[in-house]
Amino acid sequence: MQKSIATVKPLTEDHLSSPTYAPDNLLDGLIERLNLKNDAALSRTLEVAPPVLSKIRHRRLPIGASLLVRMHDMTGLQLNELRTLAGIPVPTSQSPVSGS
Repeated sequence: MQKSIATVKPLTEDHLSSPTYAPDNLLDGLIERLNLKNDAALSRTLEVAPPVLSKIRHRRLPIGASLLVRMHDMTGLQLNELRTLAGIPVPTSQSPVSGS
């Protein structure tokens, strides 16, 4: 089952100050998993501007839903795995996506 961006909960400003939030763990994990050298290579792979990753790494910008989905598409990691790597609480209940 594929999730749409509408069903992915983005981060809020509250997450940026959370003691468990560790975007550097997520970015470093993606770099390792994708066998990349650095944030610049990761930004090219994810097709985002390097300053976006810098702001995320330094907790000045939350990770948006579309970027989480792109990370999932590039790595095959589930969204909850990506959230866990970043120290983002995983939602305990999610409404099921109905398929017609």
